[in-house]
Amino acid sequence: MRLNGVVIAVSLACVSIVASPAHAQASKAPDQPWSVDFGIGWDNSISGNINSGAIGVINNQTAVILKNRYEDVYGTGLHMRFGGGYMFTDDAELRVTFTFQSLDADLVRMGDLGPSNLYGQYADYQSFGLDVGYRRYVPLIDTVHAYAEGTIGLAFVDETDLQLAAPQANLTGVATDFYDRTAAFTLGGNAGAMLAVSRNVDVFAQLGLRYVSGMSKVDAFVGTGLESINDKSARWAMPFSAGVRFRF
Repeated sequence: MRLNGVVIAVSLACVSIVASPAHAQASKAPDQPWSVDFGIGWDNSISGNINSGAIGVINNQTAVILKNRYEDVYGTGLHMRFGGGYMFTDDAELRVTFTFQSLDADLVRMGDLGPSNLYGQYADYQSFGLDVGYRRYVPLIDTVHAYAEGTIGLAFVDETDLQLAAPQANLTGVATDFYDRTAAFTLGGNAGAMLAVSRNVDVFAQLGLRYVSGMSKVDAFVGTGLESINDKSARWAMPFSAGVRFRF
């Protein structure tokens, strides 16, 4: 399935479940309204640039910077999540989720510097997020419920450094602060399924969409003509996770 089809399918699932009138009559909390959950999964970046393209000067030589997307530099990364919820009706839940994310950076070609290729090594992308949200459940069979949720929150992203090297232009190991430590705005939605394995324990799997606003740029290239290459760093990701929930 193409990416656009996956995005549309997840979005429609979230809207249809959250808006479903079939369960609007639920009015009381279940016997075990509280829960904690733990999950692990991966994030696949689907849009957003870690750096934009530009033409300028570095070390008195013409520099051509090519656009690099998050998926070019970081690929698919691991995330771990833990959180809790309170079900105030049989099919509606308020939730708080903490997420730690770590993405390893690959060496990438940044463009050209004079007669040489210009390479860049970004620092690893690490963030800690806090999201609050609302979830609705729809029973499929006695032990399986589908659900959809919407979330909003903050992601605290570590400082991102960049090392540059252009061997033929005699530029090696030049490091710069590219993005400062950032508190970014997040917005997301998830659709998944929950399987009850005992009275107190469920397992789940979910797929979602998550938007993270841009990081705080550091003007390390002032006067070079390259000041705009870290202007647009917001990103969309498609996280998948699976885990276990304990009810009490």
